[in-house]
Amino acid sequence: MASITISRQLGSLGDEIAQIVARRLGWQVIDRELINQAAFESCSPEMALTSVDELGLLGITPSKKECQPYLQAVERILHQRAAQGSFIILGRAGQVVLRGQPDVLHIRIYAPRSVRVERVAVQQRISSEAALAQIKASDRHRRWYLKRYYNAIVDKPRYYDLEINTARLAPESAAALICSAAENILHLSPAPASRHTS
Repeated sequence: MASITISRQLGSLGDEIAQIVARRLGWQVIDRELINQAAFESCSPEMALTSVDELGLLGITPSKKECQPYLQAVERILHQRAAQGSFIILGRAGQVVLRGQPDVLHIRIYAPRSVRVERVAVQQRISSEAALAQIKASDRHRRWYLKRYYNAIVDKPRYYDLEINTARLAPESAAALICSAAENILHLSPAPASRHTS
């Protein structure tokens, strides 16, 4: 069964794109659900907070030993979902944990920082300075998470089948690219036309 992982930057429209792809394919997006389930299974609420807090504002940094039960639970759930298929996995190092699986498509969604600053400022109705601070913190936390727990670098092309720059692409167009890649690489049937409408 096929699945898709999506790594995205804050302000890249990644969450919106994931939802559009899910609607077109009739799949389910998992993100916070996975964190909550892993935290429950591993009894690691502190680690769950660290994962949810992508801006790194809580200052919670459990030791690697303390994180192991949680990380193992996340990886187990990721493999379970990938085996079941028809899931879009947002974040949680899915591109690293599920790397090499032939039935999983790995996507990275990004945009230039200036574009992301403008989007975040408009979306959250905050100043450009505040938006830039959020983006820097988010980028830093994502790099830290992958490096600390998986010794991986978030923007290395080898982790992805397709990277999409959304500076000039609407979410619908980016979603169409992902669906096309899924049809070709994962050998999915084309999404029914009815699913292309919102």
